[in-house]
Amino acid sequence: MTQRLYHNPVLAADWSDPDAIRVGDDFYLVASSFHRVPGLPILHSRNLVDWTIVGHALDRLEPATEFATPQHGRGIWAPAIRFHAGLFWIFYPDPDRGIFVTTAPAVTGPWRRPQPLKSGRGLIDPCPLWDTDGTAYLVHAWARSRAGFNNRITCHRMSPDATRLLDDGRTIIDGDRIPGCRTLEGPKAYRRGDRYWIFAPAGGVADGWQYAFRARRIYGPYEHRIVLARGDTEVNGPHQGAWLDTSAGQHWFLHFQDRGAHGRVVYLQPMRWAEDDWPRIGDGTGAGPGTPVRSHPVPAVGRDDTATDVPADDADGTATGGDLATGRLGPQWYWPANPRSSWWSPGPPGALRLACVRSAALADLRQLPNVLGQRLPADPGTVSTTVTLHSDVPGARAGLTILGRGYAWIGLERTATGIALVHRTAPAPGAASSGARTTGSGGGVGGFAPVPGPAPAETDLARPVPLPTGQRAATLRIHLGPGAVCRFAAAPGQDPPVPLGTPFVALPGHWVGATVGLFAAAPPGDGPAGHAEISRFTMVGS
Repeated sequence: MTQRLYHNPVLAADWSDPDAIRVGDDFYLVASSFHRVPGLPILHSRNLVDWTIVGHALDRLEPATEFATPQHGRGIWAPAIRFHAGLFWIFYPDPDRGIFVTTAPAVTGPWRRPQPLKSGRGLIDPCPLWDTDGTAYLVHAWARSRAGFNNRITCHRMSPDATRLLDDGRTIIDGDRIPGCRTLEGPKAYRRGDRYWIFAPAGGVADGWQYAFRARRIYGPYEHRIVLARGDTEVNGPHQGAWLDTSAGQHWFLHFQDRGAHGRVVYLQPMRWAEDDWPRIGDGTGAGPGTPVRSHPVPAVGRDDTATDVPADDADGTATGGDLATGRLGPQWYWPANPRSSWWSPGPPGALRLACVRSAALADLRQLPNVLGQRLPADPGTVSTTVTLHSDVPGARAGLTILGRGYAWIGLERTATGIALVHRTAPAPGAASSGARTTGSGGGVGGFAPVPGPAPAETDLARPVPLPTGQRAATLRIHLGPGAVCRFAAAPGQDPPVPLGTPFVALPGHWVGATVGLFAAAPPGDGPAGHAEISRFTMVGS
């Protein structure tokens, strides 16, 4: 029987900074969520290839009032997930506040309200380690943007219940002392036999590599080796992830690749332990670093590994969105800020109702808190929906958007004379002229740092088209092509969509990929402003 092959990436959308564990025959993955709500998404797999979303550990971000509006690039950075003493544990950083811990008896919850473990600015990438004698430790990295320094790993003694740290911590790995090392971060701590291991990336998200460090004592001294790098492949910056084993005795490494508007997609690499007790990751048969593989036989998991019993579409951001027809929001959906229950409700059969939320951010979708989104998939595909605008407030609008540091949208707007079909865009503020490339914590996904100043105004990509009198609906479509090139199309009512405007190249957000979003909004004022009905929403691959 021919063994099934998998093809990288195994998660072709923005599942940033992945960490994963095995519990029995099940694998669980957690990812950064930054300002998106709900936070800390959790995915499940039985074979490390096919993943589905099973929930989130956070239903909102704190402080709630601060995250009532989009806080781009802030919020929840790289987490770690572990299973210990019968509980699931997630350690995560808020780089402006410190390191927090939440636990649950089951991976689907309920998750305990997060408790602070270490307060301070610039504390990132925490990971616990419970040693064989019951001693507990916490390792973490530093963000230069908040702490004023980086490139080092700190270790603390920790109480076994993870409620407090037992010392002031010490630097166990100083990247400044390693020739060529820069932006050392993302540590994951393990014990294997009589050695302690720290797997940690360096070099920044766009161009970095993966180190492995080993020592006989948790505090070192540590030997180091680069174990995964780009080499002659097209996979830039292959690093930051998790080492796992299977019940069949194989070893694997999950990591990300920065893909700009598509965010950080997740790769799965085979891994083995060589005779010199160093890991060989990916296509690594020689003495140098391994390089990423594009395809490989599916992991042996002690069962029929040719079977696929969990869907991959939700996890890839390519779900059909059929749950909108019931008025429910599936786990693939998120908001850019803490949501309010008044923003959405079940509509007529087969539709979701979005309230036209009154907002001073009406003309800048980047600042609008009530954009309902999914991750932009890295594979080509098509997004389509029907939007019906029920509002008599001039300026009220609803539509479908590709939203990042710059954005474009297509939809309906209430004018003084009726409803018009519009197609508009807004460029990234200063991105085209700044040229300021950044790497590591504190920069922007895709390489550009945020630029202060007002955002550019929206402009029309196509001449507005008035709908026939009494008409309130339009069919909207976006073709997602290679290179994040998006082509918009629309038509009144249920007519087949026709292309509008020029192709739009999607841009990443701040530390996240672009969003495929739905929204309804209206100018500031008093009283209800109507609503939009979203029906027949699909997002499918080509």
